[in-house]
Amino acid sequence: MGAGQVDPNRALDPGLIYDATLLDYVNLVCAMNFTREQTQSIIRSSYNCSNPSSDLNYPSFIALYDVQEKRTTLTQKFRRTLTNVGNGAATYKLKVKQPKESTITVFPETLVFQKKYEKQSYSLTIRYRSYSQTAINHGSLTWVEENGKHTVRSPIVVTQRVYND
Repeated sequence: MGAGQVDPNRALDPGLIYDATLLDYVNLVCAMNFTREQTQSIIRSSYNCSNPSSDLNYPSFIALYDVQEKRTTLTQKFRRTLTNVGNGAATYKLKVKQPKESTITVFPETLVFQKKYEKQSYSLTIRYRSYSQTAINHGSLTWVEENGKHTVRSPIVVTQRVYND
């Protein structure tokens, strides 16, 4: 899921990035309940699944619900880390567009970077409804630099879990 069309000029100076390492992807594969053989065929090198995590440091969020589930309100939490790749210190303020029937909470709502390559983390919590029919609700969070030079948008989707039989 992308965050919109790429502007090549702005991509050269993004301000902030969501950095993910090879280990982050290994932990994601380990969290997917594959067999040992399937995991090995994907990773193709020695690996350690001692820290599986489905919360990849990725610039989008998806909250899934099961239409069969009886609970009507669900909560999903995410943690993300941003790296400042802009020139020097920068402060970013949060702007949120809530998906329909959802409540988004982000902490902190301001990220203050003192220098280039500094990392700051935030948590995002989505409280949302489980629908009896298919619904796909979209929203986003955007980090806006105080001087207006950079904006970093991350899409949020709330939808039903799909099972393949």
